[in-house]
Amino acid sequence: MTSQVDRPQLHTIRAIPKAEVHVHLEGAIELADLVAAARASRTPLPGPVATLFDVSTHEQTGGSELSAFLRFLDWEGSLFRTAEQLAELARRFAARQTESGIRYTDLLVSPTHWSAWRHDVAGLVDALGAGFAEAAEDGLCRVAVCASMSRSQSGSSAEELVDALVARRPRGLVGVSIDGDERLVGRSSARFAGAFARAARAGLRRTAHAGESSGPEGVWDALTELGAERIDHGIRAVEDPRLLDHLAERGVPLGVCPTSNITLGLYRSLDEHPVRRLVEHGVAVTVNTDDPVALGTRIELEWSRCAAALGWDERDLLGLARASFRASFAPDDLRERWIAELDPVAGAA
Repeated sequence: MTSQVDRPQLHTIRAIPKAEVHVHLEGAIELADLVAAARASRTPLPGPVATLFDVSTHEQTGGSELSAFLRFLDWEGSLFRTAEQLAELARRFAARQTESGIRYTDLLVSPTHWSAWRHDVAGLVDALGAGFAEAAEDGLCRVAVCASMSRSQSGSSAEELVDALVARRPRGLVGVSIDGDERLVGRSSARFAGAFARAARAGLRRTAHAGESSGPEGVWDALTELGAERIDHGIRAVEDPRLLDHLAERGVPLGVCPTSNITLGLYRSLDEHPVRRLVEHGVAVTVNTDDPVALGTRIELEWSRCAAALGWDERDLLGLARASFRASFAPDDLRERWIAELDPVAGAA
């Protein structure tokens, strides 16, 4: 990554109210929490503590870098077996987001990674929701959960997951998502159309990973087959001019995660990353962390690196903050209140 991080600018970015719409709980668990949970469950670590997040050093059974990372997330999720552990994770996550000036987060949680909760997904979300509710009472970042299906599961199991969530309506649930390595499973959106339709009828919001391990066709499928309101990643939309026009005209937000894309080898640097072309084409872009702890990043670092690479000034960053709230699934009244808070900051810029 060739762009420099402006350290004084980090303080400015932290002070800007903002939302984050593409971040996974599984990739945001602190090292100390993982080690403690592994000890409590008497589960061996997959590698040395000092390089635990470097999945390339762990024993692998083939597949892509992304597939290896997903296996690591399976190990992580297997460690947390009680509602109390989940509530504490939620509180710590909300505190970490608050440190970066984040007022609201749409948090992606993938039940397939949490083996102790596979038969009680609503319980998983509800335990997290309890922790997030306590955090909000303490004035910390508000967090809502998008339960994420895996592209490797069956369509029927995805429908069962949605039905279970709709029946119980666990605390903190705002929507559904889908993620996974499309290079391994191919064009799979049609298989999940029924699950997403069920979610839509129940009033749940919909977002989908696409245009990362898949090309533009993955984004088209997420829009047409799943009715996705927001696309997580979506960066390879730049390969299809018609898709770019469609995203810009319809105002479909993209939850872009530059460090993640570079770490996983999609691009060699921010100079090659398509975020500039997306912005210049008028696409609604948000900049997010994806898996911040695992990738060693924070949202203020992501914004600062993009500012350096693209020549953004403070007014551009305020525009990015507005875009983040508009792309979020936050309640309308809160979203508008937070956007209004940006006006005095803009006047001082």
